[in-house]
Amino acid sequence: MKVIYYCYGSAHTSVLAAALHVGLLPLQEKADSEAIKNLPHYDQIESEQIGSPIFYGEDELKNQVYILGLGGQRELMKQILYNYLELCGINTADIMLVSALVHANFWTKIGGFLSRRCGIVALGRPLTIYSLLQEYDCYVNLVSNVKQRLKQIAETD
Repeated sequence: MKVIYYCYGSAHTSVLAAALHVGLLPLQEKADSEAIKNLPHYDQIESEQIGSPIFYGEDELKNQVYILGLGGQRELMKQILYNYLELCGINTADIMLVSALVHANFWTKIGGFLSRRCGIVALGRPLTIYSLLQEYDCYVNLVSNVKQRLKQIAETD
């Protein structure tokens, strides 16, 4: 199975979710700001990379985990992606798209805008980290639910 955590630009919320999923961040306790800041790809994706899945690692069940930015038209982009994969003969049942934006708060969005769009990294990056730490438990729950679904799928195969 391929798990794709998606958000606007694949720089913040999808990175946090993917890192939790593959074990780069703990599920049992809150990470610190330094751990988030040092995650691979955190606050580093450029605009031209939006739309390209980036491999993030494998989980304990050997599921491949990716991050993906879908821009502002996420629902449309998801439909296009699924349709394209079906046209190519790829079984979309083997792909799980998970929105990592569901718990992004106002400050995460502002911080991401400042850092990635305006280039004010010194202000935007700490703001995103602070706000994601405020929502950390929500992301743990999101990832835990995804992992539970993956275990159920693996048991039925």
